[in-house]
Amino acid sequence: MKRKLLGGVGLAAAAVAAGVFMSGTAINTATAAAVSKNAAAHVPGVAVTRRLSPSQYEATIRDVFGPTVTLGGRFEPEVRRDGLLAIGQGYVSVTSTGMQQYEAMSRAIAAQVIDEKHRDIVIPCKPADAKGPDDACAGMFLGKVGRALYGRPLTKDELQTQVMASNMAAKELKDFYQGMWLSLASMLASPEFLFREEKLKAKADKNGAFDLEPYAKASKLSFFLWNARPDDQLLKAAEKGELDNPRGLKKQVDRLMASPRFEEGMRAFFVDMLGLDELDVMTKDAVIYPKFDSRIAADAKEQTLRTIVNVVLEQNGDYRDIFITPKTFLTRRLGAIYGVPVVNAAANGAPEQWQTYEFAKDDPRVGIVSHMSFLALHSPPGRSSPTLRGKALREVMMCQKVPAPPAAVEFKIVQDTSNPEYKTARARLTVHATNPVCAGCHKIIDPLGLALENFDGTGSYRLTENGAPIDTSGALNGVSFAGAAGLGKAIHDSPATSDCVLNRLVSYGLGRLPDKGESEWVKGLGKGFAEGGYRVRDLVRTIATDPAFYKASGQAVPAEVKPEKSQAAN
Repeated sequence: MKRKLLGGVGLAAAAVAAGVFMSGTAINTATAAAVSKNAAAHVPGVAVTRRLSPSQYEATIRDVFGPTVTLGGRFEPEVRRDGLLAIGQGYVSVTSTGMQQYEAMSRAIAAQVIDEKHRDIVIPCKPADAKGPDDACAGMFLGKVGRALYGRPLTKDELQTQVMASNMAAKELKDFYQGMWLSLASMLASPEFLFREEKLKAKADKNGAFDLEPYAKASKLSFFLWNARPDDQLLKAAEKGELDNPRGLKKQVDRLMASPRFEEGMRAFFVDMLGLDELDVMTKDAVIYPKFDSRIAADAKEQTLRTIVNVVLEQNGDYRDIFITPKTFLTRRLGAIYGVPVVNAAANGAPEQWQTYEFAKDDPRVGIVSHMSFLALHSPPGRSSPTLRGKALREVMMCQKVPAPPAAVEFKIVQDTSNPEYKTARARLTVHATNPVCAGCHKIIDPLGLALENFDGTGSYRLTENGAPIDTSGALNGVSFAGAAGLGKAIHDSPATSDCVLNRLVSYGLGRLPDKGESEWVKGLGKGFAEGGYRVRDLVRTIATDPAFYKASGQAVPAEVKPEKSQAAN
């Protein structure tokens, strides 16, 4: 009988999920049409429904059930759109294969919650008889856990349905906890948990814009600042209507930003913006780069995050300084790549110890573009690539779109690093870029990427390639420079750099690109960002406390899209 019930969970969850996915594919034209043609300058875009990211899913399980509960399954691939996974979350549903994985995780998690190790910690009551149903205890637990999982209280019907399912299963199996297992597993596989919907209030304001409902507002705020569902205090504030007034909203924003979890939220943003998640699956040619493995890739990712956090949060400094700071953090493994002696106490399998480090003034390694995370990520498995690095600098750091290479372009000269006639990447690219079809793009990306050619495909420093000296000169916006230090200063000074992080942060919070009607709002944010010294912490606070952040003109869930290609062909 237990096996039969296991199958029933999957079928029920899949049926409910299918209904939600189908009903959410079209724009709510009734609400969208209510937007006044004579609206004020700020006309918000549509609210979006987003699938939880793996990190958000994991954070919710950890918050609700504790850190010892494991997931026991795999996540569907994420989709990057308009430069962000956070936007892609609004463009994906769940495939049948993905649903099977979510069901597997829901069963595994629920089984751990009801086992003897966890039940007395997680379940706030004991049944009158463990061999049968107890609706009062089941209702207490399912109502409490449902509120935490969904980021809102369960409706009366939702709770009644779950208690009834638990009751029936407990009777059949003669086990109260197995009944709880069934209901909890179905909740964990439900769209209400796997997706976060920005529900709107029924009535629009005088400009035709709709405010988010209180719990949707709490969710948007919490995911923006913490990359996680709202905690109990934030849900209580939503319930009392405190988020609908400036003072109450500011109080919660201040509280969330004062928490250590704010750093987690900002780390999630920069992982997304910089594409650092790709380091988790990156590989290199083991013959050419024997020091590279998954452990050093993880260290490289953490180095960049620690550096950014130190500049923009701990020091509350100018965001642009991440491109020129000589200060960073190293492990012994990274020290081996960078040629820096790092001594620590890590031994016998213990984690690598992090140390603060400051490169000398004349050191060629300055700013995050000289970190292994950037240099290795934007290089093929067996060599460096000025083209990929230059493209990433344009698209990732400055939000400037670089066209994809035309079809049937020959890359043989660029990729052949053993050609004695063209010993350096600059020489090979010079020949390649003489093709008129290729010249336009290479003109804007190669001068940036070539400035980093002193670093090989994993970030180790070199002065020559194939015995020939490396020329690292380049230019950006008419400003000439040489090497990573000069490049970092040019990126620091480019207005596109600060505009990029501003637009990425706004898009990250909204789950979409800003609409035309929001251009003046974004422009105002940019002005304040500049006048305040380009401080990310202050920008985040301004966005989070602005009522405009919590408005929408209607609701939409766009159709599923294919992932974007993140790198050019050479």
